[in-house]
Amino acid sequence: MLVAMLPAFPQQTTVQEKDYVAYLFTYFTGNHISEESVHYAVSMDGYTYWALNDNKPVLDSNVISSTGGIRDPHILRSEDGKTFYMVLTDMVCGNGWDSNRAIILLKSNDLVNWSHSIVNMQKRYKGQENLKRVWAPQTIFDREAGKYMIYWSMQYAGGPDVIYYAYANKEFTDLESEPKVLFVPKNRTSCIDADIVYKDGLFHLFYKTEGNGNGIKVATTSSLTSGSWTESPDYKQQTKEAVEGAGTFKLIGQDKYILMYDVYIKGKYQFTETTDLKNFKVIDSEVKMNFHPRHGTIIPITRDELLRITDRWGKPKELGDLPNNPVLPGFHADPEILYSQKTKKYYIYSTTDGQPGWGGWYFTAFSSDDLRTWEEEGIVLDLKSDQVPWANGNAWAPCVEEKLIKGTYKYFFYYSGNPVKGGGKQIGVAVGDSPVGPFTDLGYPIVTDSPAGGGQQIDVDVFTDPVSGKSYLYWGNGYMAGAELDKDMTSIKKKTITVMTPEGGTLQDYAFREAVYVFYRNGLYYFTWSVDDTGSPNYHLAYGTSKSPLGPVEVAKDPVILIQDPEKGIYGPAHNSIVQVPGTDQWFVAYHRINRNYLKDSPGIHREVCIDRLEFNDNGSIRPIVPTR
Repeated sequence: MLVAMLPAFPQQTTVQEKDYVAYLFTYFTGNHISEESVHYAVSMDGYTYWALNDNKPVLDSNVISSTGGIRDPHILRSEDGKTFYMVLTDMVCGNGWDSNRAIILLKSNDLVNWSHSIVNMQKRYKGQENLKRVWAPQTIFDREAGKYMIYWSMQYAGGPDVIYYAYANKEFTDLESEPKVLFVPKNRTSCIDADIVYKDGLFHLFYKTEGNGNGIKVATTSSLTSGSWTESPDYKQQTKEAVEGAGTFKLIGQDKYILMYDVYIKGKYQFTETTDLKNFKVIDSEVKMNFHPRHGTIIPITRDELLRITDRWGKPKELGDLPNNPVLPGFHADPEILYSQKTKKYYIYSTTDGQPGWGGWYFTAFSSDDLRTWEEEGIVLDLKSDQVPWANGNAWAPCVEEKLIKGTYKYFFYYSGNPVKGGGKQIGVAVGDSPVGPFTDLGYPIVTDSPAGGGQQIDVDVFTDPVSGKSYLYWGNGYMAGAELDKDMTSIKKKTITVMTPEGGTLQDYAFREAVYVFYRNGLYYFTWSVDDTGSPNYHLAYGTSKSPLGPVEVAKDPVILIQDPEKGIYGPAHNSIVQVPGTDQWFVAYHRINRNYLKDSPGIHREVCIDRLEFNDNGSIRPIVPTR
């Protein structure tokens, strides 16, 4: 038995565009000190925004600033996907437009709690006696340097406002070098409120000109610190009114960008739409806000992040129902859900998806206290490491059983893998003392051949009968097989192997394909299974019941319990597991579905994990599951 060294790096990015469900707008509200503070608003579509916290501040300016006021909040998601940076002007305009010398750096892992530090340019660096003002900082990741660049405008006595930059330290608490000029127009006039967006190999720097025709212009470069900029001669704002504070963001799942700017004299924002960052169309009629923002920025956020900030500051009633699914970030399939008596938490284990040919080679675990939000626990089994000597990939469809053995909880992790020696998929088992490992593999597979004479040895399930206390293993693709496990939980009693494939059915109802799952309720053993191909929008769930853990299985009168709903954009919902909330008759089903953006492009490997309620009629039959977005 071999113990693995797990890789210390993530195998897929934490947050992908498909995980975004909403938009977060950070802004301030006016020129009085009581209005110079950080505010949040959210939108589900990128056009209609509702203020959180009744449009009151979400951070205390007196705590995070040296002046008692902040302006121009810019928020950025870090490259790791989990960390957020916010930079702000440390200023109270009532003290004068030339009164400030500092910027504020904030850092957060949850959008709720922020650490802060202040960088006063005049105190931080020598030779700054003639510095008049420091305005509108923003942050971007410079891939060439491998660092986060903070850029802002500064003006010295007798000179124009110029865009400067410096790199933040690793802790994002200070600048690690002296400011350098990032950009100044060729005509050497003032430029402020810079906003940089990267697209198609170019950095597009939007900025406000002053003293030489006031408005929004853009300059581009392929290298941020090269000093080589191509300036566009035309103004990009689509209004004759005075504007400032340009901000750009990409619409989720679309090749469209919004350029917005503060029409500050009118007390409103204008949104313009573009696909090339060159030509812009006003979309004022589509934009709605229940507040009046000043110079802010917008980023996309995930379901968990949306839940977190609305839990903290309240959900505006106008926002409607918040997204329920998917519950995990990234691409995952074949979810196994477990409630641990040891930790009093729920766990999901899954096939890591998004790899060509279903080629994922490791399993991850996620934990939750409430079945609502999930925390990644990391990789628990890696088939390309020494942890599993007999297999080298195709890590598919895990299942886990918690057993109390001689007063100690043990965890048995079953899965299918691709044998190093070939011969088709086989089923292995690893053992651990915790729901998240480390797991020690048995060193060899425990199911190697099909008892039905054909079909793959995949989609394993484990079930412990509450009546007899015996545990059973189920598996099969094209056939359903079951067998009693030995007391060691790492071998099967071969004489008990039973082929129990439900007979008949069509792809419109209950024809068995794979992924059997077994649970017990009120004297009945329930068997659920998947119909059709995992890449088909028609992939769906059917069920039957039995009076025994090894069948025979009687197909239900109305067997289809979960199927696609194109009107909701839900396709291929199947391959499930089921959990009962302890001490209740509440049940939930975890399943995967095809991400709707990949319906025509490799749908079978772009799947996402969802959870919905499982409910029963008075006669014990399962009600059709209502899949939710």
